[in-house]
Amino acid sequence: MGFIRIKRIYDAPASTDGKRVLVDRIWPRGVSKESAKLDLWLKEIAPSPELRKWFGHDPARFKEFSDRYRQELKANDVAVSELCDLVDQADVTLLYAARDRRANHAIVLAEFLKQEDGRIE
Repeated sequence: MGFIRIKRIYDAPASTDGKRVLVDRIWPRGVSKESAKLDLWLKEIAPSPELRKWFGHDPARFKEFSDRYRQELKANDVAVSELCDLVDQADVTLLYAARDRRANHAIVLAEFLKQEDGRIE
């Protein structure tokens, strides 16, 4: 059983990353597919376009965004199961492009997985 880590896609890949999974619906600007060193792009697990637009990376909306995103994750069995299966096999680094390291969907996703499966570093 692996661990889950969170990292901006703009940070350099590291040997400790394990499987690198991009969890954004939109490809990040300025990142080539080669430099991303991805094992998987799981765009289906990202917040819906409507939720993402509503949030607009406004820290004041992060609590409500987190609640809404968790509801989306609960209804997204296929993508959540795919990610959990990957974590069962290896360490996983969730990659995101947002600038805010403290208020982004990857944090919510990692917390959700921890609550569901008790796995996070």
